[in-house]
Amino acid sequence: MNRINFDEEIRLHNLWRRQFMNAFAAGSYADMPLSGHRSCTLAAALKAADGPCARQPLFRLLAVEHDRFHALCAEILDLSENGMAGDADMMLPELADASHRLVGLLDEMRTCQRDCGETG
Repeated sequence: MNRINFDEEIRLHNLWRRQFMNAFAAGSYADMPLSGHRSCTLAAALKAADGPCARQPLFRLLAVEHDRFHALCAEILDLSENGMAGDADMMLPELADASHRLVGLLDEMRTCQRDCGETG
């Protein structure tokens, strides 16, 4: 498998999620580059992955949850940019749940990658 640095991906994901949530809580999301989720480094790594772990159902689930997380981000951004910040706020708990699922899957894939001895 093209080695994915899951520790770094988890760190970057959590950093961005905290910034995103803090921006919404403070009402200052207009000042934050919220579109950063569109240039996610994990997306490229997932597309380039091959090897035994990339063929596991867990990997496919990670890819699905990753796409779902970004779809939620996009929907929240669209709502907020179109003057429906209240509706966007209502979606934040769903985004938090998706984020936690994604981090859990990243952690599981880190273990799979290590157990498979994939060095990339």
